Amino acid sequence: MNVIKSVWVWLSSIVFITLAFPVALLLWLISLLFDDRRLMNNRWMVIQGIVLTKMSPFWKVITEGREKIDQDQAYVIVPNHQSLLDIVFFNMLRHRLRWVSKKEIFRVPLVGWEMRMVKYIELVRGNKSSVIKMMEECVKSLKEGISIVIFPEGTRSLSGAIGKFKTGAFQIAIKTDKPLLPVLVDGTGEIMPKKGGIIFRNRRVVRIRVLDPIFPGQFGTGNPEELAARVQALMVTAMEEMRSEPGYPG
Repeated sequence: MNVIKSVWVWLSSIVFITLAFPVALLLWLISLLFDDRRLMNNRWMVIQGIVLTKMSPFWKVITEGREKIDQDQAYVIVPNHQSLLDIVFFNMLRHRLRWVSKKEIFRVPLVGWEMRMVKYIELVRGNKSSVIKMMEECVKSLKEGISIVIFPEGTRSLSGAIGKFKTGAFQIAIKTDKPLLPVLVDGTGEIMPKKGGIIFRNRRVVRIRVLDPIFPGQFGTGNPEELAARVQALMVTAMEEMRSEPGYPG
């Protein structure tokens, strides 16, 4: 049954992305004239993510705390990471943003092409010069008023537990004096776990919960390692509290 379900989800998603791509291409061509920030493409990417999230009957995504997001504010957004689905479902926040993504994803036909159109930020893991360039592009995006999203764990969790945070996102927040926005994502790992390949599993309720923004005056430190540890501890506690709520996952 999971195989049949997975075939349906993948085929329907591929058809939708293929049909949506010409619109993205048209918006990109228009943006070359007067939209250097690619705001139209960014908005279209969000719309596609919302449609992909809602078109499947095999999961339900509950988004909480969107009212905490100032749409005119650029954030360094730090979500935990359980599954590749996190990136798709994250569009339910309806916020203008750019992802930091590994280089391999940019090679995926249509999806990777559109990521470049939106000016998502490329990273080659373990490559020092790529990391420096990524940091520079993140700073530029924030100055343009567009949030960036970095998974501070660096990889997907195998167990659903939040792992140790790397310091990159926190270095950027300190350097740019921009607020951090912690976001919890829970349930995606049970649908499409890291070791599960491309097969979707149990029907599941997914929760995306926006925590309170942490503004520079609240950092309490200029040390990115210390800041990373503090935010990690905050998110671990918040995840435990969310999972202990009556009726969870609901």
